[in-house]
Amino acid sequence: MKKTFVFYLLILFSCSGGITEKEKTFCNPLNLNYRFQFTDSTSYREAADPSMIKYKDKFILFVSHSGGYWHSDDMMSWTYLPVKSLPIEDYAPDAIAINDTVYFTASSGERKPIYFTTDPFQDNWKPLSDTLPFAVWDPHFFMDDDGQRYLYWGCSNSLPIYGVRLNSKMQAVTEPEVLINHNQDKYGWEVPGENNELTRNGWNEGAWMTKYNNRYYLQYAAPGTEFKTYADGVYTSDSPLGPFSYETYSPFSYKPGGFSGGAGHSSTFRDKYGNYWHISTMSISVRHMFERRLGLFSAAFDKDGVLRTFTAFGDYPTIMPDHKIDFEKENLFRGWLLLSYKKKAEASSSMEEYPVKNAFDEDIRTWWSANSGNPGEWVSVELDDKVTVNAIQVNFADNESTLKPDSKNISYWYRILASNDKTNWEVIVDKSNNNEDACHDYIELPKPVKAKYIKIENIKVPDGKFSIYDLRIFGKREGKTPGIVNNFTVERDAADSRKAKIDWPEDNLATGYIVNYGTDPDKLYTSVMVYDVNTLMLTGLNKDVTYYYSIDAFNESGIARGKEILQK
Repeated sequence: MKKTFVFYLLILFSCSGGITEKEKTFCNPLNLNYRFQFTDSTSYREAADPSMIKYKDKFILFVSHSGGYWHSDDMMSWTYLPVKSLPIEDYAPDAIAINDTVYFTASSGERKPIYFTTDPFQDNWKPLSDTLPFAVWDPHFFMDDDGQRYLYWGCSNSLPIYGVRLNSKMQAVTEPEVLINHNQDKYGWEVPGENNELTRNGWNEGAWMTKYNNRYYLQYAAPGTEFKTYADGVYTSDSPLGPFSYETYSPFSYKPGGFSGGAGHSSTFRDKYGNYWHISTMSISVRHMFERRLGLFSAAFDKDGVLRTFTAFGDYPTIMPDHKIDFEKENLFRGWLLLSYKKKAEASSSMEEYPVKNAFDEDIRTWWSANSGNPGEWVSVELDDKVTVNAIQVNFADNESTLKPDSKNISYWYRILASNDKTNWEVIVDKSNNNEDACHDYIELPKPVKAKYIKIENIKVPDGKFSIYDLRIFGKREGKTPGIVNNFTVERDAADSRKAKIDWPEDNLATGYIVNYGTDPDKLYTSVMVYDVNTLMLTGLNKDVTYYYSIDAFNESGIARGKEILQK
């Protein structure tokens, strides 16, 4: 295949334009009270398959197997509502707000009624008198501008994604139509595996419909919820029931790298300012395949109607805007970089299989654990010189917990201290009387702190050992940024064009890289984050599609955006 070089300056987005310092940040995974599950003597937390709706001026978030749902005014602070009047333990719930009524359904192997309420902030849902004429998995409601209602569903490693039209009583009035089939022989990202390497079929699931500029965007997830390659693709049509055409820029929501991988089985929605968002399932899948979290990413349609999700630096501090964003000029990445990656660390104690280095390896699938959950257990990290700390994320790992779905009064009590000499310590975060279940506690410091050492001290854990997936410290370091990445190579696999190997020169100043690619040199919307390497095998490409590539390098001081774009 012919390859050509295009020199193109990628703009380094900063928090400029309409972005202001008063706008607060959040950090993925979202800091929710993910409910404990207990299976085969193993305790783990779970939330997945999010369905986000707006009801009047509030956001309501429905999530699999969570015993209830959440609501929020601003998508920053969430209130959990336990529910008993719904089949809330069913997987992949979906809801839709129509006028003053919210309708709800969820996955089931049998016919079940649709539920409704006119006050979703109370546990008082009622079933409609009729049931759907068939069982559905991963259902999704959609209402068109003309008031017509539709239901999409599908969750299978062999069956397709279906759709039907509903009447005003939410009854099916058409026969199910096949809308999306499996095509993993053509679309590499549909192949299951951490590197899309398995020979068995992947799962197509999690349908979601968005209408934009009179075009229908039918989104779906593949290849499986347990993989970091879990992603969302999209088909489009001029009609809500098709026929649909595959968009070759798929997957449009993709995050196989970084601290927490996975960006599949999602919902796309707008905030009160008209900005699009995409809330997705992220994988841990260590203690159990369904050990999962949620990630919230900004999304947008470009001038040509291409749907994209911003997942580069997608688990770094992100701005929650208070206005309509022009993504041609603004970016919601705050610009705070990770200061704690692989830095020298110490702890009061460590279990042999959970060493202290795991707390700073930028991998949610490993963790550090103290020998106990006693007060006084601690872990500390030595940062580089001349750093400013703006935010900290504490990701609790619940090692050897035995908590169950009905466990109450779950909270973590701790303090975070800063020092420049390891002798004199200042408390910068005090959660010694915390009463919230904040297992991915994210703290944007009210004032930046200059410090050489950061330490977290345990006061109380809800159960098990004091343990942390990662203690992630964000800010900036004074110093040189990496050089711009040029002269990299891309080799598409001659036997399987769904794969491509990328190599680039090593830069000792770089902590990591963002490999960007897309089907248009002006639309490098897909990205993969890597650390400590200067090679990457892309395995989720679409067969016989030409791609364009660039590479950004970053460290604790800044980001060098790639100027060179390679076509292959």
